[in-house]
Amino acid sequence: MTALPVTADYARLFLGNVPLLDLRAPVEFAEGAFPHAENIPLLTDEERHLVGIRYKAQGQDAAIELGYSLVDAGEKARRIERWSEWSRRHPDGALYCFRGGLRSRLTQKMLAEEAGIVVPRVTGGYKALRRFLLDTLAERSARQPFVVLGGRTGSGKTDLLQAVTQALDLEGIAHHRGSAFGRHATPQPTQITIDNDVAIGLLRLAGASEVMVEDEGRAIGSREVPHVLHQAMQASPLVLLEESVEAREAQSFKDYVVDSLAEYREVFGADEGFARYAEQIRGSLARLQRRLGGARHKQLTGLLEEALPAFVGGGDDAGMREFVRRLLVEYYDPMYDYQIGKRLDLVVFRGDRSAVMEWWSRRMAA
Repeated sequence: MTALPVTADYARLFLGNVPLLDLRAPVEFAEGAFPHAENIPLLTDEERHLVGIRYKAQGQDAAIELGYSLVDAGEKARRIERWSEWSRRHPDGALYCFRGGLRSRLTQKMLAEEAGIVVPRVTGGYKALRRFLLDTLAERSARQPFVVLGGRTGSGKTDLLQAVTQALDLEGIAHHRGSAFGRHATPQPTQITIDNDVAIGLLRLAGASEVMVEDEGRAIGSREVPHVLHQAMQASPLVLLEESVEAREAQSFKDYVVDSLAEYREVFGADEGFARYAEQIRGSLARLQRRLGGARHKQLTGLLEEALPAFVGGGDDAGMREFVRRLLVEYYDPMYDYQIGKRLDLVVFRGDRSAVMEWWSRRMAA
């Protein structure tokens, strides 16, 4: 048989959205993955564990022998069929294991010899792809000019970012709205996956004269903004999106009440969705108790407990709107004023959405 194809063009794999067949065990895949990757493992978690023990004790040949003994002919055929079905769906795909070694070589060989399907193998596997992205993240964070979009909570920064072509949506990548109440109905990706996606985003924007990113702290929810990127953002020009309290209240009510509740109900059903949403918003408020102070936290808790059933049960949104407004004015705005006050020397423009969009268009055309 002629040599089976390999590829080390990592940039093409990511920029071309090439489908990837990840042969690692499920536990490895869960720790971090790439976009367009599907996990159809050569070995289950338990099989990998046993083969690993044998490899350390007796070497590669003994480990391979054990692997063959663990997978009978029927199971082997089922796994080959799953890989074959994936390949039929993705004829332009590539496959890899952790280091591009034994597991991917065996799978590539079985597909070629027993199914007549040739799939390129990624040289160096997951480890090499991951190293490429980490290097890209460091290099692009250091070289790419950024403009940081700041503004008070509810000013519509995410919506503006999504209207800009040369932008990187960190909150979208982190699957979190960024504030104490920003948790979604489904979990955040792993830190590794977020780092990978940020690097791919920067790779796609490599030709941009400037890239707009939202002003973020060190963390978005329970995940970190990659340190090298956050450092670059802290020294970048800052443009402030400024909207009225009324506009910010309407935006925040839509984002954190209407849309968030709808998302929870879509994922979990009407009743459980409401229960989980209520639990999330109560927990978020509880975590602010120290900063709000005991008396104010007690007032807001009472307001929330009256407003939630009135809104959900009777469609009366007045209480929830008041709850949102008080959080904006009494908690988020003072915190924003303090934080932005330390970076006023970086501000290059401020204005409402239309003014910021016009300023950005002029800047991109210059």
